[in-house]
Amino acid sequence: MVQSAQAPHQPGSEPPRRVRQAGLLLHPTSLPGGHGIGDLGGEATRLLDWMARAHVSLWQVLPLGPVGADGSPYSSWSAYAGNPLLVDLHGLVADGLLDASDLPARSPAPSSRVDFAACIAQKLPLVSRAAERLLAATDHALQPALAAFRAGNPWVEDVALFATVRRQQPVDPRTGSPAPWWSWPAPVRDRDPTALAALRAASRRDIDRHVAVEFLVERQWQALRERAHARGIQIFGDMPIYVGGDSADVWAGRGRFQLDPSGAPTAVAGVPPDAFSADGQLWGNPLYDWDAHANEGFSWWIARMRRAFAQCDVVRVDHFRAFAAYWSVAADAESARGGRWRPGPGATLFSAVTDALGAVDIVAEDLGTIDADVRRLMATAGLPGMEVLQFAFDGDRHNGYLPHHHRRASVVYVGTHDNDTALGWWRAAGEDVRHRVRTYLGVDGHDIVWDLIRLALSSVASRAVVTAQDVLALDGAARMNVPGLARGNWGWRLGERQLQDHHADRLRSLVETYGRGPDRGQT
Repeated sequence: MVQSAQAPHQPGSEPPRRVRQAGLLLHPTSLPGGHGIGDLGGEATRLLDWMARAHVSLWQVLPLGPVGADGSPYSSWSAYAGNPLLVDLHGLVADGLLDASDLPARSPAPSSRVDFAACIAQKLPLVSRAAERLLAATDHALQPALAAFRAGNPWVEDVALFATVRRQQPVDPRTGSPAPWWSWPAPVRDRDPTALAALRAASRRDIDRHVAVEFLVERQWQALRERAHARGIQIFGDMPIYVGGDSADVWAGRGRFQLDPSGAPTAVAGVPPDAFSADGQLWGNPLYDWDAHANEGFSWWIARMRRAFAQCDVVRVDHFRAFAAYWSVAADAESARGGRWRPGPGATLFSAVTDALGAVDIVAEDLGTIDADVRRLMATAGLPGMEVLQFAFDGDRHNGYLPHHHRRASVVYVGTHDNDTALGWWRAAGEDVRHRVRTYLGVDGHDIVWDLIRLALSSVASRAVVTAQDVLALDGAARMNVPGLARGNWGWRLGERQLQDHHADRLRSLVETYGRGPDRGQT
């Protein structure tokens, strides 16, 4: 079975003791910096120094793949590729791949929000230029590392080929996206070997350039990860369960998805109606053909997990419940209301992953409607789940998110990237909710954000993660994402030097008080 650092909680028993940790949730795009978006350079290193001062040992990030103009890290055209918008341009200058004069002028007042479309237009050509210079300089010191990266990551060939063809397609002015792969000429759409060989020959330079871009992203990410490890900090990553339909993953592996002969999905992903949405949520991702995956010994999932743990130390799997049973909606449906539950792969997938990779540290995103089958799967696979304090105070004394009900094998949050900030939530809450919070905490509410941070850190949950926005006690204007809102998400950024030493010192005091610091013992 897949094992995290914590064995599952069995009814009537106490799970084994483990080291407690504190974490910070902040996606790299939200870092400050002078080129319109956070990157993997100096500001990321300063964040690690700040975290080390605060005795925080987990840095939780969102998915690290390429994004479109909407900036959503959960809507990527590759489950393997890195996001070139995160590349530190100054690092490319230091490598001799860009000249200082190539860099755009630094804004005297960097934007407080990311304009992803503008960053794509301005920054990606510079990263491509650096890749071109690396390819042209056959004696460059990075050439051996580039060759080793290409040889050691076979996924990069399909990713580069997909990206190359994608760049050659007309852009839909309504969406700003290139034509999807299922509209490509049939021989390329269907991956005819002769057509692909001709395409590789005709586009070799473009393919090589994209491989070099992927190498530059990976090199900087791994260097940042090493700097984190040197400070005693683990990277806590995030894996969406589904992949995009218009992606290299689906194009290169159509037999693993529920598609018709033309490549169109026969059914799509979503979630059923609930108290928050009468129609449910229609996500539209193609669904997996789990029989096909099982017949392959889950090799695609093993490779995907291997890639995730090559980038991160801990991985949260989003929408975990779909491994037990997933909501299947007809591809032509207008809402998720008429879907039905279909069985997922269950424990066989996680057994295959463990057999191939050994014990890996996975966290199950078990929010929402979770039934006994999901709980049994988590227990069998040995996976911790999540607790969210913003969900705790509905007046039900049996509410599992109340801290006295928390599982040791879990990660506790005040709120995640999908929630409002703590202050925004507090201001929007009804007086009945606020009264319950004040009564539960024994406070008057004047410092409610830090009261909630204290509550999270004091939980029995083995890991506690707070957002940077809550450390700064920011209001709802700093919210990262509003689920179901198509625009205006993902763009929030830290201001220059906004996280100060006094914030770190205050957080460290609580981290140490509740046994989550570097001198922590076993709890």
